Amino acid sequence: MTHDIVYLASRSARRRQLLALANIGFEPLDVDVDETPLRGEAPEPYVQRLARDKALAGWHLVLARGMPARPVLGADTTVVAGGQILGKPADAGEARGMLQALSGRRHEVLTAVTVMLHDHVEQLCSRSAVEFGLLSGEEIDEYVACGEPMDKAGAYAVQGAAQRFIERVEGSFSGIMGLPLYETVRLLRRFGVT
Repeated sequence: MTHDIVYLASRSARRRQLLALANIGFEPLDVDVDETPLRGEAPEPYVQRLARDKALAGWHLVLARGMPARPVLGADTTVVAGGQILGKPADAGEARGMLQALSGRRHEVLTAVTVMLHDHVEQLCSRSAVEFGLLSGEEIDEYVACGEPMDKAGAYAVQGAAQRFIERVEGSFSGIMGLPLYETVRLLRRFGVT
């Protein structure tokens, strides 16, 4: 069976933008998943669990509303520095702390994608590396004041004003944004998405 549309279990404007860029039709589903890491949870299992939980929450919503059965896509992105998960900052002070931790360092960005349709579930995890130059306190304060870091893992958006801080990127640029398109398109094809 082929599908010309998927359900996107995500509130992320970036993921919507990326799916549109890949010419994948989608209907957003507003799901709410607790993103708190479990005690002792390593970064990769953490991001995989959240992507799976989002897809599952989306699938339950589809069933509860009697919507047509289509693949549900869930995704999650996290930044990892020094083995620590850097989620979305709770406030400006936390955003400053994250950016200070990333200053002059290389870190990883993990994006997990889960696609679910009935009992068919598949998942992938994209790993990319980002290297920041040294940031001054003034640069950090200015960036935090613009508001961009506040709903972003690691307190920055690779496609936004933070580009001026980035010396090097290795891996999937779209994966760092929140959805690795190359891998996601191929995964969706296995579910009959045209």
